Amino acid sequence: MSYKIVADSCCEFPGKYKEDSRYERIPLGLEVEDELIMDDENFDQAYFLSKVAASPKCPKSFCPSPEKFRDSYCTDAENVFVFTLSSKLSGSYNSAEVGKKLYQEKYGHKNIFVCDSESASCGETQLAFKAAQWSEEGLPFAEICQRLTDYRDRMNTYFVLDNLETLRKNGRLSRVKALVASTLSIKPVMGATKGEIIQLGQAIGIKKALAKMADIVAKEADDPEEKTLMITHCNCLQRAESVKEMVLSKIKVKDVLIMDTMGVSSMYANDGGVIVTL
Repeated sequence: MSYKIVADSCCEFPGKYKEDSRYERIPLGLEVEDELIMDDENFDQAYFLSKVAASPKCPKSFCPSPEKFRDSYCTDAENVFVFTLSSKLSGSYNSAEVGKKLYQEKYGHKNIFVCDSESASCGETQLAFKAAQWSEEGLPFAEICQRLTDYRDRMNTYFVLDNLETLRKNGRLSRVKALVASTLSIKPVMGATKGEIIQLGQAIGIKKALAKMADIVAKEADDPEEKTLMITHCNCLQRAESVKEMVLSKIKVKDVLIMDTMGVSSMYANDGGVIVTL
């Protein structure tokens, strides 16, 4: 059966998918110093990061309207799979669900599965690619939905931030803790459980923090030979490549995909951040 993949713009896709009509990213809005920046194909990461660094205020994000999601479901594809960043971080999931109801009220039934990734960035990409793979293999819609839920529940997300200013500005990290971490170069190794951000450890210096993250990734990997190691980075390709090599020195994986962050992921990761899913 034909399919379409819809994702909010926290999801990263390699460049070749931008011309593929089966894939659509619904942009969130980003606000920095009263300037609204859309997380679409015109997003300028360097400009955005410079604005964030210069502003004493925390950047904000605005989820897409339900109507934006509804319109994306208007397709000849028989099955539509929708992926959003964690509902614990954004209203994007709820907006996508309301968009589904609006579509059905206006056009009637369609197979639409809205999936809360309980992750972000390449976590959404992982799920989107699985939906495409199983669709290409001809699996029934209901089975794909169940497989996606099971895969999400076993998927692990990790990240290391080099810059803690956004966390400090939005109140997730006190000024004192941020100052201490900055002064001592303490870098937290973070993860997620059911979409909630948790701290897994910390290290002094970004290199040691990335190494610790790589150790955790390898230790917690579940059937890695069957999975793709996905890494997104915010303006730090060399760090992403380093993490890849450290993980691959410990375990074997099916494939590796490295991508640069777009707008929402850049806001969360900030300059120098690295996100990993497996």
